[in-house]
Amino acid sequence: MLVQSEVTTPLNRFLPLILSVGLVTYLYLFVGDRAAIATGLGVALGISLYHAAFGFTSAWRRFLTDRWGAGLKAQIIMLAIVVTLFFPVLDSGGIFGHRVGGFVNPAGTGVAVGAFIFGIGMQLAGGCASGTLFTVGGGSIRMAVTLLTFMLGSVLATINLPFWHSLPKFDRLSMVSLWGWELALALHLVVFVLLYFFIQKIEIKELPSKTFAAPKRSYLFRLTQGPWPLVLGAVALALLNFAMLATLGHPWGITSGITLWGGKLVTLLGVDLSDIPYWRGSMAALDRSIFRHDSSATNIGIIAGAMSASFLAGKFGKSQNVTAKGIITALIGGLMLGYGARLAYGCNIGAFFSGVASGSIHGWLWLFTALAGNFIGVRIRKKIRL
Repeated sequence: MLVQSEVTTPLNRFLPLILSVGLVTYLYLFVGDRAAIATGLGVALGISLYHAAFGFTSAWRRFLTDRWGAGLKAQIIMLAIVVTLFFPVLDSGGIFGHRVGGFVNPAGTGVAVGAFIFGIGMQLAGGCASGTLFTVGGGSIRMAVTLLTFMLGSVLATINLPFWHSLPKFDRLSMVSLWGWELALALHLVVFVLLYFFIQKIEIKELPSKTFAAPKRSYLFRLTQGPWPLVLGAVALALLNFAMLATLGHPWGITSGITLWGGKLVTLLGVDLSDIPYWRGSMAALDRSIFRHDSSATNIGIIAGAMSASFLAGKFGKSQNVTAKGIITALIGGLMLGYGARLAYGCNIGAFFSGVASGSIHGWLWLFTALAGNFIGVRIRKKIRL
């Protein structure tokens, strides 16, 4: 079934952006500056993700199937920028007079298994964590289904966390703390350069296509209505992640916010979570506003920002192929995304992007095992003709 919607009037195009700005203003005045900052950064992230179509899933799939490397090279540029910004600040322990900390978690069985499951789920669902949020903001019905089961899968994983955390693992290890920020940064940049040229050497350049050629537009028009070059999206995501570290004291994360939404949902349905170790210290969060949790507020901002961008571009909810197979794979893929992300201390953002930005070994373990999962996921997609 083909679903289309048209956004025609100028007022309609700007309404979501106006509402997003109004929401951030309301939060600043009546909830608190922290909630406003987290939501506002989310809005900026959502706009950047949508206009640059910055998806981890499609970039990895196209490299594995077609050896198209532009998406991966943009991600490498993003990582190079973010470690350059993060490492000196993390080493000093503070910025602008307040303390900061990275996402440094144990690297072990739970991370490897969780990232592998997440990687398969990425390809079945057709999106990662950030991709799910910004496509929901863009009006995707299928990804709204994915988000729902992402929430439920992450709650399900909290029940099994004691088992996964009991399996073999290395202690938390930050390369910034181990080697100092200068050596850690130099080694990371060398690795990124090698990866960049390796991808460039083996990729098959995308042939020019009249079908997908973007019309010539002014820079201001492209900035507000897209599409953005991938590299611009990469720079924006790196800078916004650093802005989050500098203002909120921690990097960008998504999974804990989605887990909170899932917890609130199952609690509303009558499920008692108080006996689960993960939730014992978080019961108060289930009673508080979703804007009182940094990750939750940012996630809402991402959806609002992507919706604003899609309306400005006149593309909200356009040209959706909603099929039974698509909905079923969205349900299964979302469960795998949620369960895997919770085991692995995060998703492609919290565990990989922000984990590597924090100098944590678990971020690199997440990358390699998630890539293995993506390889299997791509084969499954081909098998079922998704």
